[in-house]
Amino acid sequence: MAGTSGGGRNGGTPDLSELAAHSTSLERSGTAERVAAVLRDRITEGYFPPGSRLSEESISGALAVSRNTLREAFRLLSHERLLEHRLNRGVFVRVLAVDDLVDIYRVRLLVECAALRALGEPPFDLGAVEAAVSSGEQAALRDDWPACSTANIRFHQALAGLANSARTDELMRNVLAELRLAFHVMADPRRFHEPYLTRNREITDRLAKGDAAGAERMLAFYLEDSRRQLAEAYAQRLTER
Repeated sequence: MAGTSGGGRNGGTPDLSELAAHSTSLERSGTAERVAAVLRDRITEGYFPPGSRLSEESISGALAVSRNTLREAFRLLSHERLLEHRLNRGVFVRVLAVDDLVDIYRVRLLVECAALRALGEPPFDLGAVEAAVSSGEQAALRDDWPACSTANIRFHQALAGLANSARTDELMRNVLAELRLAFHVMADPRRFHEPYLTRNREITDRLAKGDAAGAERMLAFYLEDSRRQLAEAYAQRLTER
């Protein structure tokens, strides 16, 4: 007769005592994920700007969580390339290199264009795309360029979301969160977002007409122009810091 430790492999009832021993760490991990979500939002909003040091004592106290839980959250965000550990100095919000920007745009080009290329027959569900474009236009009218930046991020998330893939959505969330680190270094958000309001609208209108191929071509040129403009300005900004 098979022993209980091998029961799962032999068709019997498995011994779950070893799994039960991990329950505490799983509970802590769940809390760490929630803490990471809070910090991710604050980082992408610019509350913790690139290059800033995150104090374990202050943040754990503010969020009423243990330092171990906070360190797990830091590790999660380090995997997402939002934070970095510096030996004997602590945890800092990353400052992207120009090469990081180039790679981010490479991923965006692959994912966003593929989402449009894979669209089936029109009409397409453009509710989230249209909402993001309208939000950006309204923010520009208010001269609220940080809000315009957020709307632009949502526009690109919505384009990728047309793929109807949870994994693609997660990938784009992480990539675009990392991209916002670059925008927080730049001094003039209007310069980088205003020219693309019209292009966002044009891509949306093209999709509304059922021309996914045309919209994809427009998006490819758009992303290349954006990459070149941002990378050049970002490199200049880094030399000034």
